[in-house]
Amino acid sequence: MARTLVRIALAAWHQEELVDDALNVMTELVSHAVAHARLPSIRIIVARPRENRVRLGVVDRSRTVPQLRSDANGDQIHGRGLLVVDALADRWGTDIHPWGKTVWVELKVEPAS
Repeated sequence: MARTLVRIALAAWHQEELVDDALNVMTELVSHAVAHARLPSIRIIVARPRENRVRLGVVDRSRTVPQLRSDANGDQIHGRGLLVVDALADRWGTDIHPWGKTVWVELKVEPAS
């Protein structure tokens, strides 16, 4: 559902060139929230806060801030998602709320030629 929302929004904004990166980022954000927040629901954000930015986010009720791992984590299968997010995002972060958090990513929109 989250990937469909991202794809539809990017098509509406004529930003199809961002689809692959945006889908990878959203998959990682949702996976991280499901694995670590362990709560029954999350909220997905797909927004265009400025002409040159697309913002993707996942809101959950956990206040635990995700940590970017600095190592390759050996042979472990999990733990590399935020490395993917960091590589694809123009910038990303976490906003803490009294009831939980939003982990967000901004992708830069290239100007039309």
